[in-house]
Amino acid sequence: MYSPQGLLPAIATEFGIGAGASSWAVGATTIGVALGVLPWARLSDRIGRVRAMRVAMSAAMLVGLAAPFAPGFELFIAARLLEGIALAGLPAVAVTAIAETVRPFALGGAVGTYIAGTTIGGLAGRIIAAEVGEPFGWRWGMAAVAMLAAVAVLVFLVRIPPTAMAPAVPPSLVAALSANLRSPGVMVLVAQAFLLMGGFVAAYNYLAFRLQHDPFELSLAQTSWIFLAYLAGAAASRWVWPATRRIPPTAVLLGCIGIMLGGIALTLLAWLPAVILGLVLFTGAFFAAHSIASGLVERRARPDGRSLAPPLYTLGYYAGSSVLGWLGGVAFGWGGWIGTVLMVVGSAVAAGLLAWAYARSAGGIAAADSRS
Repeated sequence: MYSPQGLLPAIATEFGIGAGASSWAVGATTIGVALGVLPWARLSDRIGRVRAMRVAMSAAMLVGLAAPFAPGFELFIAARLLEGIALAGLPAVAVTAIAETVRPFALGGAVGTYIAGTTIGGLAGRIIAAEVGEPFGWRWGMAAVAMLAAVAVLVFLVRIPPTAMAPAVPPSLVAALSANLRSPGVMVLVAQAFLLMGGFVAAYNYLAFRLQHDPFELSLAQTSWIFLAYLAGAAASRWVWPATRRIPPTAVLLGCIGIMLGGIALTLLAWLPAVILGLVLFTGAFFAAHSIASGLVERRARPDGRSLAPPLYTLGYYAGSSVLGWLGGVAFGWGGWIGTVLMVVGSAVAAGLLAWAYARSAGGIAAADSRS
């Protein structure tokens, strides 16, 4: 999904487009995911979680292998959109499938492990694409990731276990959506997914442009190694859950947002070690917050809307990636990296205020989490 992120400068150069327009190489796919999550979730209610994921990943593999070789920018973006719609079948269903398979006390750790896996995949895809793309061109960089993903899909098809629960007769789509829309706890988490993920993607989209110019002057391949900061995210998404045994999850989430703000502020310095440290803090804190929110959304959902709560969260997550990821480019064009940072700070602060306001309305942070 995010393999073009480190290649955006090369994509922009080949097609003669600006930084903001190039971000649609990522944004089209995330829009596809946002469009696809609810239909895939409903399909999984009827045919089963595992079968839905098998179909989705097979389709994504075929489109993903073809997309890098689209002859024009418009066809390339269209293929990336279709790839996103197919990919949506995994995030739409995965957390629900995990919840139907593991024991309740293990849900947080299991979701954290799943997020750690997506984090490692995102890291590998970005670095491999840039390292191959530097000598052979961005198309072959993306193709290398697609071939690696195809191998992963084949392993997935063979090894994925069935869920413990058979799909029940689902409530109507309107009833399930209404149940979640009437749940403030769920909708606050959806809004946080939109705001935090959008700011996160914007930061990574345009930091690559900054690092290739004065005072850093890094090459495309050198810039791709900033994605090693994702290792902090993989660790944090797992390690954050033990903290919730002593501290309410919402308090942990607010602390993570505070660390994100400190980390993105460090990237304003014109000193590469400070930028790297800030990116590590920002990335680790984001994935920790995402892990907490992903676990809470399943708990906060009403029984008649439970199967749609994680897909709604996913919709917010990828809609934020698309909309705010693009808006970060507008901010970059207006004020350079400072403009993008201001946008990221604004989205993170808004997410924190929403979490705090919900906890206050529920009678305090501990009371809010006891309702989860």
